[in-house]
Amino acid sequence: WDNADFSRGVGTTFYQEFLTLNTAKPPFIRDVEAKVRRYLRSSYSAAWTLKITWERVPAYTAWTDTQRTITYQAILTTDGFRSYVLMLYQEGGMQWDYTRLAATNVLVGYT
Repeated sequence: WDNADFSRGVGTTFYQEFLTLNTAKPPFIRDVEAKVRRYLRSSYSAAWTLKITWERVPAYTAWTDTQRTITYQAILTTDGFRSYVLMLYQEGGMQWDYTRLAATNVLVGYT
């Protein structure tokens, strides 16, 4: 995410925390749990989840192009023993021209 550039006042970042230990779970949390179960074939019940959203963010350097933006999310979730990260990208939302980025060896994911 280091290639996102907010210096021109374009784009928004926001987050929402969900504490769900011994509480009713909203539909969003049930969806996260279902994704973890489906992709990892593991039983999972979230105790805590953090949703971070980058909305309509231009690539670094924004002074060259603020029209091509991207919207994406990182969902961090744990049951207290295991932790997961879901990387979600808006369909059709990757509009950055990677050939114009400072570094063209683009990697989507985390380490």
